[in-house]
Amino acid sequence: MKINWSGVYPAVTTKFTENEELDMPAFFKNLDAQLEAGVNGFILGGTLGEAGVLNENEKYRLLEETVKYVDGKVPVLLNIAESTTKNAIACAKRATELGASGLMLLPPLRYYADKNETLTYFESVAKSTPLPIMIYNNPVDYKIEVTLEMFAYLERYENIQAVKESTRDTTNITRMINRFGDRFKILTGVDTIALESMILGAHGWVAGLVDAFPKESVALFRLAKENRIQEALEIYRWFMPVLELDIHPKLVQYIKLAEVATGIGTEKTRAPRLPLEGEERARVLNILETALKNRPTLPTGSWG
Repeated sequence: MKINWSGVYPAVTTKFTENEELDMPAFFKNLDAQLEAGVNGFILGGTLGEAGVLNENEKYRLLEETVKYVDGKVPVLLNIAESTTKNAIACAKRATELGASGLMLLPPLRYYADKNETLTYFESVAKSTPLPIMIYNNPVDYKIEVTLEMFAYLERYENIQAVKESTRDTTNITRMINRFGDRFKILTGVDTIALESMILGAHGWVAGLVDAFPKESVALFRLAKENRIQEALEIYRWFMPVLELDIHPKLVQYIKLAEVATGIGTEKTRAPRLPLEGEERARVLNILETALKNRPTLPTGSWG
């Protein structure tokens, strides 16, 4: 399925039963809420998807069953987060076989690759698959920055089409557009600078809190793109304390608790992540309860 790299793409959480098995009914319930809100695609196996604690069979089961369940309504992307080029290529090939619409690709994990090593890694994966690829540029968390000069090199690969822009430097959006025009679609990847990024020209949003608040997230994006900035600002200011849950090391636990608060998720994570307790849990619940008490009435627009 073709990806236009525009709109809201949830980085979905993986649902687990109490004995840490995949909970597909709970997972599909969340997908239904996202689809009803009008999201534009799904990204599986990212940080929020707890990719690091999924075994290979679980990762591919999630992809296969999601592709079947979504049934062409929106694109389904698989995140590739691997330590070796060999494993990344194998993942890309398997994702192609299972019907993924595209890939999100991290730099090599657990090794601080230099510029040449990182580019060779990216191009090896790009050559191995016909699927469209979004590079995940997040030097804050993964310590490798994909610079403008590196993107200039990657231009030669037609299937490298987009970037998840998570440098936290919003000026990078303007630099990318000034240098490459529309060659690389830009999707903001940090919830707390989402609106600023959209106004600066980001084509889409790889979102986290959309997992709990899909309607508000989609409305925020669409209002921004309709240039209804004041209406978008009202939602954004209400949303900000919740969006800040996305930029904490425990974002998985925080966002899963938010999903429970809005009735479209489960809290269970896989160890070593543990449930929130005590003062920390009370603080997050207070943020969520305050947001729910003051939940805004969403304006309508060209989307309905």
